[in-house]
Amino acid sequence: MKDQITLTIDGQTVRATPDATIMEVADAMGLSIPRLCYHPHLTPNTVCRLCVVEWEGARTLVPACVARVREGAVIHTASPRVQRARRVILELLASTVDLSESPTLLAYAQAWGADLRRFEAGARRQFPLYDDNPFYVRDYNKCVLCWRCVQTCADDLQYTYALTLGGRGFHSHITTAFNRPMPETTCVFCGNCVAVCPTGALKGKVAFLVQQGTPVPVALWRARPPR
Repeated sequence: MKDQITLTIDGQTVRATPDATIMEVADAMGLSIPRLCYHPHLTPNTVCRLCVVEWEGARTLVPACVARVREGAVIHTASPRVQRARRVILELLASTVDLSESPTLLAYAQAWGADLRRFEAGARRQFPLYDDNPFYVRDYNKCVLCWRCVQTCADDLQYTYALTLGGRGFHSHITTAFNRPMPETTCVFCGNCVAVCPTGALKGKVAFLVQQGTPVPVALWRARPPR
């Protein structure tokens, strides 16, 4: 086929279009590349680094979600170096945030043999539970800063800009402008940020109340009156 290149991924020779990412080619091959910040409907932001792969000849591991394939490239998606990098990322995440409601990350940890208690002696990020509206709660103790909610609230989908990044370094966190309660922001309570959150940091009020064993008022789960 015209305008295609040939490369090798995990020992398999494959043809692909030059503008395809490594992740797209690997997905088409049926190979499983882990991902956390990546979402198919959002702009790849490359912050989590779980999707890194080893490209022979490259000095560093490269993020599969944005790196474009090239003619003759030889790529390894699960080499010892790649798996070690992914394992340490998970261990560091677990040292600062609560991953108990992130089944995908827990499954990755088990698959790669990550010790989620390895760095438990370090400082943990501590935030209050924000329950300031009738629709969802914000538990940033579970937030891994994947940016999905911010992207969804901004140019990638909603154009509302209610969520943003606050703090610096270890104290970086998702917040609202001037840390105002959600009803005082531009939030329209569309629920898209909750839908894309992979760790339970944003949770619909019904799910939260059910998990806490609290009876759920009808007004919370009936989205609109019957017609």
